Amino acid sequence: MLLLSSVALVIIAVSATDITAQHRNIDIDGAVITQDYVNIKGNRIPYEAKAGTQPVWGDNGNPIATLFYVYYRRTDIRDVSRRPLVFSFNGGPGSASVWMHIGYTGPRFLAIDDEGYPVQPYGVIENNHSILDIADIVYIDPVNTGFSRILDADVSRDTFFGVNADIAYLAEWIDNFVGRHNRWTSPKYLKGESYGTTRVAGLARRLQSAHWMFINGVILVSPTGMGLQPPAMTPRSEILKLPYYAATAWYHEALDDELQALDLYDILPKVEEFTIEEYLPAVARGGTLPAEKREEIAEKVSRYSGISAREILNHNLTLPTSFFWKELLRDRGLTVGRLDSRYKGIDRQDAGQSYDHDPALTSWNHSFTPAINHYLREHLGVETDLRYNIFGPVRPWDNSNDTTADDLRRAMGENPFMHVMVQAGYYDGATDYFSAKYVMWNMDRSGKVQDRLRFEGYRSGHMMYLRQEDLATSNEHIREFILESLTSGEPARYD
Repeated sequence: MLLLSSVALVIIAVSATDITAQHRNIDIDGAVITQDYVNIKGNRIPYEAKAGTQPVWGDNGNPIATLFYVYYRRTDIRDVSRRPLVFSFNGGPGSASVWMHIGYTGPRFLAIDDEGYPVQPYGVIENNHSILDIADIVYIDPVNTGFSRILDADVSRDTFFGVNADIAYLAEWIDNFVGRHNRWTSPKYLKGESYGTTRVAGLARRLQSAHWMFINGVILVSPTGMGLQPPAMTPRSEILKLPYYAATAWYHEALDDELQALDLYDILPKVEEFTIEEYLPAVARGGTLPAEKREEIAEKVSRYSGISAREILNHNLTLPTSFFWKELLRDRGLTVGRLDSRYKGIDRQDAGQSYDHDPALTSWNHSFTPAINHYLREHLGVETDLRYNIFGPVRPWDNSNDTTADDLRRAMGENPFMHVMVQAGYYDGATDYFSAKYVMWNMDRSGKVQDRLRFEGYRSGHMMYLRQEDLATSNEHIREFILESLTSGEPARYD
């Protein structure tokens, strides 16, 4: 059975015109199923992998798009009423759900070295840390990512490409999926990475309020601001980056000897306290800050960031991330990565205010793209000439009316069972860990749901799971989170 098929044309004379006239079609509603097993915690876990497409329905009942997904179901479980079901998304917006699929929680893991760098030959291996032992998982590619495509050219792109449009059609799609696969009684979880955290935060509320589907847990991996983090160009957002700068400088041995001799976990609390208690109030004074205090703050920021006090003063006490990635190792002829600042790169010239490319992202594209194409075709039996969009065309994207952090808080208030966990890498410069803490604190200013919020940090970057040590730890944290949020017949109420 072909899940995806190309239209066969009779070509009498092969020419450039004939070839480009061909089309690549997609089966709007179908699947191919394979059986396999994975060893997790010393146990052999049998599972079914269903690689399929399911339509997005329009108001008139016709399919307007179709989404590609891979559904992993443990096959030695008879009663699914207690079996957790996880819906997994990546971000972008415009990114396929490839990263966490073969890089984090799925039963297969891409072939990379222990720190996450690409190796050849490309491919996948068993993921002995997968959460498939305790939960079934659905990896979903939103419209125009992966093999997912718009079907009706007359449908406005606004139907799909915006914060709230994205949430609305995906909630409807999940509702249909749960009904088709008889999973209404199962405990349900949403997991998103990067922009995917905006997506799942909004989905938690939308599913509960519009589909009456209540969620047990939401996992936010390398979260965005979800409508709460300061805009990227405001001073406050740059101030909140300082703990990340300190972590990165420590990793590259760019701090003074006293700080360098400490462990990362000993440094970060000091930097966090300085950031909140001294740095933020000082910058808030703007031009009224006395010159002596300005010099003092610059010296402290310099000590924690590895960037000279003169440069800190030149930037009015704040430090743009693009400049930091270029400046920190400039004297070594190197740059550091945005998505994972452990990664180093080289530029055409050492001069300048920003790097030529993100060495972390190029490294990941290097390893993931061949691996997912190989895995889907050779292991899961997907046959197609359609291009798998690691990143797909979703622009322009409507970012207006992003209230997803508050939506998540409201969903938690409405649902006493719902728990939320944040996972963040200390070396992530795109969605830094301290801004994630800021969002957690300000999402729940009343403090009433703090007992259902959990934060975990890791010594890696945006995709913390690519480092083998963190792959094991972060999956175990998800496993704990899911098991601890399951209920045993108690009523959903506040006492």
